[in-house]
Amino acid sequence: MLKEILSISGKPGLFKLINNTANALIVESLLDGKRFPAYSNAKIIALEDISIYTEDEDMPLKTVFKRMYEKEEGKPAINHKESSAAITNYIESVIPEYDADRVYVSDMRKMIQWYNLLLDKNLLNFDEPEEEKKEE
Repeated sequence: MLKEILSISGKPGLFKLINNTANALIVESLLDGKRFPAYSNAKIIALEDISIYTEDEDMPLKTVFKRMYEKEEGKPAINHKESSAAITNYIESVIPEYDADRVYVSDMRKMIQWYNLLLDKNLLNFDEPEEEKKEE
């Protein structure tokens, strides 16, 4: 689900991986649908590789999105432009075990914005089977 959805540092929104060339990735903006090359000097990360600091072990972003989806019953979350207190209260209700010292309000806003964007584009699919551990 999140393997082909990318975040590119310095660019707003999220991007869908379209193609991989020798020196760039061809991506499409989920905000406006425009395609462009993302070169290797840009900091590019797949949402699948992002996790949230918690008191125990890190929580994959997919798990966070699933909790948000269940809390909101498949509807959009609060607006990412709400007050810092409202954002913090919302994330505490979704991830009570998050590490308050290492997860900043800016990170929370980004998670909420990404969740709402992916939900709007029908890209949240929690029915996909988790990758099984290597067969013995």
